[in-house]
Amino acid sequence: MSDALLAAKKVSIRFGGLKALTDFDLEIRKGDLKGLIGPNGAGKTTAFNVLTGVYLPTEGDVFVGGERVNGKRPHQINRLGLARTFQNI
Repeated sequence: MSDALLAAKKVSIRFGGLKALTDFDLEIRKGDLKGLIGPNGAGKTTAFNVLTGVYLPTEGDVFVGGERVNGKRPHQINRLGLARTFQNI
């Protein structure tokens, strides 16, 4: 495993017949600054929901601090240092 703080490896998720995310890869290391951009419906929110444990990926793995977090609840992932906030419109 790499020294990534956050990593997604070949993550996919399906909702019925809809492929919402396919082979999503991400690696964030200390000092990185990354952005996730795309049009409406591209899977950005779905990616964040998979990374933070709101959704369980259909395929692939998510790691926080080198620990595989697939199946962990959001509060458990939060204790590893990853959380999300919501935009207040």
